[in-house]
Amino acid sequence: MSIGSDARFWDRASRNYAKGAVADPTGYERTLTRTRALLGPGDRVLELGCGTGTTALRLAGNVRDYLATDFSAEMIAIAKERHAAEPMPTLTFQVATVETLTSEPTRFNAILGFNYLHLIRDLPGTLRHIHGLLAPEGLFISKTPCVGEMNPLIRLALLPAMRAIGKAPYAGVFRASELGEQISAAGFDSLATENHATKGNDNRPYIVARKR
Repeated sequence: MSIGSDARFWDRASRNYAKGAVADPTGYERTLTRTRALLGPGDRVLELGCGTGTTALRLAGNVRDYLATDFSAEMIAIAKERHAAEPMPTLTFQVATVETLTSEPTRFNAILGFNYLHLIRDLPGTLRHIHGLLAPEGLFISKTPCVGEMNPLIRLALLPAMRAIGKAPYAGVFRASELGEQISAAGFDSLATENHATKGNDNRPYIVARKR
């Protein structure tokens, strides 16, 4: 398995993914409201792992520039279709990874990664790249599943079996405390760690961190 195979998995899954409903709509709205309050009208924002663009289309109207990226070309194709139906001049969709963006001169006031960090193969490296792309005291805002806190049967048996037959993507295994340590080690100060779930056992902490 590789980053290329990960991208192909999401390419294949893109149309079904686009049809899926948000599992916890109230929790999702809470995340959007909280994030919107952290973004200013003059901000340049980067979203990593934007998928089919649902969150970008909800947030981009409140900022100066919003670049939404994903490594899946099919996900971005769907996002662009949605954008064409709902034009927003501040929003751009692009096939990219954080690594391919490091040479860009733009520095962002905020970088968002929702349901993203657990899908990254090199978490420390990705966090360092995010740090480098942020303007001084810029914010990194994350909400991602902490697989290390899931039921051991799912984490140790079901997920590896599904990955082996191509029915699940790569997923890194870490606990919320470990994720916080990694973010701190990459040069961030944690400002908030919150739980936005309104139903079920949600292991996705919402984290706001500021670049040191």
